[in-house]
Amino acid sequence: MRRPHPSARPIASSSNAAAAPKRPTYCFFKDAATRGWAGAPDASGNVAVKGQVKVDDRRYRGELSQSEVTGNTASVWLTMAPNTGYADEDNWWDVTITVPASSAAANVTVLCGTKEVAKLKVRRG
Repeated sequence: MRRPHPSARPIASSSNAAAAPKRPTYCFFKDAATRGWAGAPDASGNVAVKGQVKVDDRRYRGELSQSEVTGNTASVWLTMAPNTGYADEDNWWDVTITVPASSAAANVTVLCGTKEVAKLKVRRG
């Protein structure tokens, strides 16, 4: 078997140059544990998304995070985070996020892992 010369360097792969950001792949919420989704422009024109999620274990709370914008579509991910404060009596959490640089977004998709939770139209003007 032929061995490479000790001074030989490995060829850099172009696929490592711009790795895509990691997104949550697991969903902790059932369909019945989400409700009230809405998306609307805020005062600066960026899209603000809100909804509610139910978390039965009071050590955790729902959270919207990791937004991204592609063309006229924005996406946000629903995740679970540690509860460092209070817990609602009925375990429903209000979740909100404003998507930066989303002034051109006409649609917003709320994702939980790889599952689509809500598809929202953003009304402007």
